[in-house]
Amino acid sequence: MQIPIDLTYILQTFRARIALTWTIVIAENILIALIPLLIGWSIDGLLAGKVTELGWMVATLGGLGVIAVGRRIYDTRAYGTIRLHLGAELHRRTAALQVSKRNARIDMSRELVDFLEQEAPQLITAFIQIGVSLAVLTYFDLALGLSSILVVAGMLLVYGCFHKRFYNVNSRLNEQREQQVDVLAQGKLLGVYQHLRALRRHEVTISDTEALVYGGIFLLQIGFIAFNLYQAAGLPGITAGRIFSIASYSWEYVEAALMLPIALQSWSRLNEITRRINSSGDLSLG
Repeated sequence: MQIPIDLTYILQTFRARIALTWTIVIAENILIALIPLLIGWSIDGLLAGKVTELGWMVATLGGLGVIAVGRRIYDTRAYGTIRLHLGAELHRRTAALQVSKRNARIDMSRELVDFLEQEAPQLITAFIQIGVSLAVLTYFDLALGLSSILVVAGMLLVYGCFHKRFYNVNSRLNEQREQQVDVLAQGKLLGVYQHLRALRRHEVTISDTEALVYGGIFLLQIGFIAFNLYQAAGLPGITAGRIFSIASYSWEYVEAALMLPIALQSWSRLNEITRRINSSGDLSLG
């Protein structure tokens, strides 16, 4: 029995390459997470006539630049190799399928690698940013920490209301994509037009659903930022540098937390793709 091609399969087969690039991602994002705090310290240090804090900030930014460039150079080569071997393996497994379905499923399999290359590092970034921001905000004031927890819970609740819809619409889109080569091979203008119109309809439905999700999340973000700024202004002994750090970490927390529903949406899509590329024939929505 063949092991299904999914994220677990890719992580196990190419674990050394992926572990290296994710280790670099973690190091990069720990430095990124420290920047607002270092800027806040630098502001307070410069106002007090000291430059030591500014020197630490410049050194951290320099190290961050070296790590970021190196990771991007390595990533392209590592994930390119993974796409190559994964495509060849999927072609071997789906040799009995029509060319149209085989072509679509090989393209879909690349989305699994795209997730590991692009969205998984963003998710790692989000967790690091959330952890650091939550710790810093809670350190400044417990109410800031509690508001951070509540806004994430609200975001996940908003996404949860739309999870099933995302899965079903992506299933219809992928079903249509599998027909593309056959439709083009028939060469009928009307058939091609109807196929492209169906793709457009499914893509519009996905986009509209995303807009509703992000609209709900955006309202939560407005309340979170407004509350944190109001709360910070009333803290005893507050300084300009601390106000900057609180504002920066509040915004970065919101940006990082936004990655959670985005990742869940991608997870819904990848679950459908995984089910499809590991099937031996047609799939119908149900």
